[in-house]
Parts: sequence; C-alpha cells; structure tokens
Amino acid sequence: MDILLASGSPRRQELLSSAQLDLTIMSVDIDETPYDNESPKDYILRMIAAKADAAIAQLNLDYQCNSSQLSKPITPFIILTADTIGVLPDGKTVLVKPADRAHAYSMWRQMSDNTHQVWTAVQATLVALLPAKPTTDADKQLSNEPLKVVWQKQIIESTDVTFIPLTQDMMSDYWDSDEPADKAGGYAIQGLAAAWVTSINGSYTNVVGLPLAQTLALIDEATKSHNIYGL
Repeated sequence: MDILLASGSPRRQELLSSAQLDLTIMSVDIDETPYDNESPKDYILRMIAAKADAAIAQLNLDYQCNSSQLSKPITPFIILTADTIGVLPDGKTVLVKPADRAHAYSMWRQMSDNTHQVWTAVQATLVALLPAKPTTDADKQLSNEPLKVVWQKQIIESTDVTFIPLTQDMMSDYWDSDEPADKAGGYAIQGLAAAWVTSINGSYTNVVGLPLAQTLALIDEATKSHNIYGL
C-alpha cells in the first residue's frame, strides 16, 4: 500500500527507508505553538492530527484541481504523521525546537545531569476516494468528491534519556555547530550530542525522531484495516 509521509524530517525518511518502504514525501506547515496550560500529551497528539488534516486538505485541493496529473498516490493510501518533543521530569515542561541560543541553553541547563523523556507521537490515517453511485450504466468513474478518512490511529512512544553535567563551553560549542537548530530539545542523539548521553531506556529510534518498530506495526494495522474495508 502507498504511504505518504507528511513530514520534511530527513531522519524520519531515512528510518522508514531503512525498512524498505516506498514513500511519497509531503511537507506540511502548521502552527506548532503550544496552547497555554496544554499538557505534553494533548500538545503532541494535536500536532500529529493537525499535520494529517493539513496533508488531506492539500491532497483534496490537488485532486480537485489537477486530478489527471497527480504525482502523489490517489487511493487507498496511508498518511503518516509524527511529532517529537522532550519532556522534563516534572511531566509538564515541553522541550521543543529552540527558538534561539538563549532558549537552547535554558533547555540544556534543565536537562544537564538529569533524566528527561523523549516522546514521539505517530498517527496513521487510511484515506480513500469512495466511489459515487453511477447515474447511468456507462458512468463508472469515481466522482470528484474529496478524499475520505476511513481509519485512523495514534500512538505515543516514550524513551528516558540521561545527560552528563553540561558546562557552558559544551553548550556554546554545540550551538555553534548548527546541529541543534531543528531538533526537539535542541539536540541530536545520532550526532554530536551522543557525547552528552550516559544512558537511554527505551527505543533509540524514538529519540532520533520515529519509533521504527512501533511505527511499522501501526502501518501493518492500517493495512489490515484496508483489507477489512475492502477498499
């Protein structure tokens, strides 16, 4: 079954490609600002739902405007969305992508010589273009009605990550490397920040940006649902 990954993350693309999955990539742009007093769980589930909604809206527009020349999969297919955040031991403070150096330092000081969690939420959305009832025997083609969501499921994976005590020089050198800019919590465990990590408890790929085994199981469940619906 075709899979559309609604994410511009090269790390997620690499992980899924390592499982020999054929992907269509679509980047979506949503407002990732947390609401006031929004819990980490509510925030991250809202993000993956919003990304899926944005992808479906764009696909509907593409289908209606240019149905004869679509380069993206038509139907049925799975839209996969994901979002990764860090969460401090208080269970309330969300570690997102750093806005600037000061923001990164603030997060790192709270993670220094401490254990935080990395959460990744993943949503699989099974989408189909449902056939319209033919008005005549000759009219057997699909209508131009929007794509329909026929199945959807969300999962959250959590991994504990423990950091060494961080010095000002460590933080300065790391920020100057440009690696932290687009990473949740401001670090990449698969990059230079690996030297900061004393231990992890849970899925390593989850910290990279996608819990691969759990995501593959979710894709399998979506595929089986497709078979149940007979689409």
